Amino acid sequence: MKAFIIPVTQFQQNCSLLICEETNEAAVVDPGGDIDKILAKVKEEGVTLTKILLTHAHIDHAGGTAALSEQLNLPIIGPHEDDQFWIDALEEQAAMFGFPVCKTFTPTQWLNDGDSVSFGNVTLEVYHTPGHTPGHVVFFHQESKLAAVGDVLFAGSIGRTDFPRGDHATLISSIKDKLWPLGNDVSFIPGHGPKSTFGAERKTNPHVHD
Repeated sequence: MKAFIIPVTQFQQNCSLLICEETNEAAVVDPGGDIDKILAKVKEEGVTLTKILLTHAHIDHAGGTAALSEQLNLPIIGPHEDDQFWIDALEEQAAMFGFPVCKTFTPTQWLNDGDSVSFGNVTLEVYHTPGHTPGHVVFFHQESKLAAVGDVLFAGSIGRTDFPRGDHATLISSIKDKLWPLGNDVSFIPGHGPKSTFGAERKTNPHVHD
């Protein structure tokens, strides 16, 4: 599997394009906006986009979802249904943060801990990781040791928990109980900022180090 990061919106959110190299099918994770930029990368790589995957429903991660789904008739997979209230509030979020007007949507499939999502010959494991939002999920590709972790964990930091239904203790538990067991050698794409590894964060991240 190949992965490309496409920073989108004024929040420079790490939308990612995940590609099955055997079939040229691809999935996009967290299309928060700037749909033209995402589609340009899809065209540049010569792949067929088949699914939208969502880690959670904050505006900078989910704002472009309805438009992209409608334009290409793509299924929307995720997040966990506990983020329904964030999806319902997308228009309000857009107005609050100065984002373009965006539509709400109904996911084609909600995700639960232990689910898996496939495109081409790639299978991603799904982990429910609440704390930043109650319905946050993480996608993990075992073969390439790569995780798309949304706003759970960053290089040197962790997700905010001061939003409605955020919880700091729950977030720390999600990181330590769900992510760390996947292995120190796992690289991760965070929702913002540079990639890192779980091992590096266990050593140096002041919020969750061992």
